[in-house]
Amino acid sequence: MSVRSETRLGIVMGVAAYTIWGLLPLFIRALQALPVADILAHRVIWSLAILLVLATLVGRWAAIRATIRTPRLLLALGASTLLIATNWAIYVYSVNGGHTLQASLGYFINPLVNVALGVLFLRERLGRMEVAAILLAAAGVAALAIQQGGIPLIPLGLALSFGLYGLVRKVIGLGPVEGLLIETGLLFPLAIGWLALMPGAMARPDSPPLWMLVASGFVTTIPMLLFAGAANRMRYSELGLLQYIGPTLQLLIAVAVFGEPMLPIHLLAFALIWSGLAVYVLATWHRGRVTPALPE
Repeated sequence: MSVRSETRLGIVMGVAAYTIWGLLPLFIRALQALPVADILAHRVIWSLAILLVLATLVGRWAAIRATIRTPRLLLALGASTLLIATNWAIYVYSVNGGHTLQASLGYFINPLVNVALGVLFLRERLGRMEVAAILLAAAGVAALAIQQGGIPLIPLGLALSFGLYGLVRKVIGLGPVEGLLIETGLLFPLAIGWLALMPGAMARPDSPPLWMLVASGFVTTIPMLLFAGAANRMRYSELGLLQYIGPTLQLLIAVAVFGEPMLPIHLLAFALIWSGLAVYVLATWHRGRVTPALPE
């Protein structure tokens, strides 16, 4: 496949991943009767089950065994596992704790975090407009910090954990199936151990049905695989052109569906971050980094 075709496929995979993530709060809220740790445990267990089947169907076991035997890759996957588990925990807590608006803010910041990480670790160069974009986003975060009297932990926690996760996965260049399978495999003992220690959660009358818990594996695995595939086919900073899809949908859900209030400070923070995103998109398209055409 040509480089152009690979980039096009990466764009399609990225758009699909961020659309699913954008709608994810609706699913997470349906599991609200369960504690955050229980939801995370089920996401890990059912995701691993799906990935085991998928790895068998697509014949990835040789690559998985080779990865496990490579200490450098296994160490990197240990780091990415910690990062994605942190991201999942913050996200589920924010949605079911009534902070979906802050979660969406975190994912609006995330594209510009990716740009900064690309410069710091991948030696990607930025122009003046891109630097201005990062400064505008930083101003938005600073406005929230001043209003809250401290660091906005949910937005920054989500942006940094997922940005660093994507960076690690980009650097090691591992296939999405084997990478995510090993990550969920590393989390599996913790997940099954937690549920064994807390067996009464599913006995509650308001607990979600089993099919929803199984579905948590699909809504976790599918966008993660799509994202990993996109990251391996695109420049890391190019993902910043797609990542506004998810937080935009999350913002709409937070305000229109969950009824979370949009305070003046939120409007100011979003305005600064959206301005930064607009500047970055204009700069990137002007420099011709991304081919705007989509697959026919």
